[in-house]
Amino acid sequence: MNIDAKLISVAEELFDRHGFNATGMDRLAQAAGMSSRTLYKHAGSKNELIAAVLMTRGQRFLRRLELDSVAALFDALASWMGEEGARGCLFLRAQGELGTALPEVTEVVAAYKARFSETVRRILTRQLGASPDEELVEQVVILFEGATAAASYRGPAAVATAGRAATLLALRGQA
Repeated sequence: MNIDAKLISVAEELFDRHGFNATGMDRLAQAAGMSSRTLYKHAGSKNELIAAVLMTRGQRFLRRLELDSVAALFDALASWMGEEGARGCLFLRAQGELGTALPEVTEVVAAYKARFSETVRRILTRQLGASPDEELVEQVVILFEGATAAASYRGPAAVATAGRAATLLALRGQA
């Protein structure tokens, strides 16, 4: 693993477990086994590192979503949570913790959410055999995001429940 990939991996783990504000650059350098100087050389600023972590995580998650049904979408979320944990959406946590004052982070969050909505649209199109209306796409996205948040305190059953509701909405979209 190259130094940039190692740094992003370590930073993702720390940001996910401890939060963005609570994770300082000294803690990141120590966890990555590098000097602060090396960390800044590779990461730039903390905000740039946060943006890089979010972009990398988003790409990793979206690669899992070449799916043909809403049910499979929620199964993929349950699988992700089984591997990564259920602490809520790291993108929404970043936005909530850091606000909109950091344009590099805000832009990454907005871009990821747009790509995710487009992914849901493609999944629905495959399932329905036609383009879904925007209301259905938005309903599935909101159920997905709600399941992601609810699973952090209700457990994985929240994902299954939201998945069943989204599947029913998609079936209505076929009618």
